[in-house]
Amino acid sequence: MNIDVSSHNHSLNSTHSSQESTANAKQKEEATFSDAELKEIKKLKARDQEVRTHEAAHIAAGGGVVKGGASYSYQKGPDGIQYAIGGEVSIDTSKVAGNPEATLQKAQKIQAAALAPADPSSQDRKVAASAAQMAVEARAEIQQQNQEEVKSTNSASSSAYAETEESGESLIDLSV
Repeated sequence: MNIDVSSHNHSLNSTHSSQESTANAKQKEEATFSDAELKEIKKLKARDQEVRTHEAAHIAAGGGVVKGGASYSYQKGPDGIQYAIGGEVSIDTSKVAGNPEATLQKAQKIQAAALAPADPSSQDRKVAASAAQMAVEARAEIQQQNQEEVKSTNSASSSAYAETEESGESLIDLSV
């Protein structure tokens, strides 16, 4: 029991000293850089967070349409750290051959992935618009297939009725 308590206290102390060293490093950083450099570092940190959050939203909403992870373009700050200033996620925007229902579902996932970030870029909006068009085409194809099925069913019913008429048989006797 004493061992657990001492190890617990030890980890608290190491956390405390870690916080102190972080605070010391921040003070040194502020002393080392000019106000303009500190402003640029702050701006780069904010942009880095914005870019990473934006791309993570695409990945989270993309499901099976996202190909791989995000790739970033970087800028080196005055502190020597590389900050993400742009990013992209590859999305499979191809139709599902011969399956308009699956294409429709895929188009909806693409659109959701493209518009997932809080502030979609113009490229995000273009991808979403293309996905919306793909969905329209898939719905039209589904509707056409459904109409062909109805025609086929009606044609089969008409053929059966014509055969019944020719044979003189009655499916339902309405005479009294």
